[in-house]
Amino acid sequence: MAKKQVLVACGAGIATSTVVNGAIEEMAKEHNLDVDLAQIKIAEVGSYVDTADLLVTTAMTQKDYPFPVINARSFLTGIGTEDTKKEILTALQK
Repeated sequence: MAKKQVLVACGAGIATSTVVNGAIEEMAKEHNLDVDLAQIKIAEVGSYVDTADLLVTTAMTQKDYPFPVINARSFLTGIGTEDTKKEILTALQK
């Protein structure tokens, strides 16, 4: 399976994306997935359109991208985290 580039974005690219970035890193290790994580601001997503395979974000986005976009606010609330993890894993295993 080819290495996937995963964008992990929040408003400032610092706080909430760090929480999600750590969770994805852990999931990738557990499932032996080769991922390249890029922790960024949501405003920077456009510059990765040609290289990214997945966007996981805690920020609001209404733009369409040529890759799946997964809302990860559940990592902040603790509600629905397992469902979000499954959604991320499914996207990474494609």
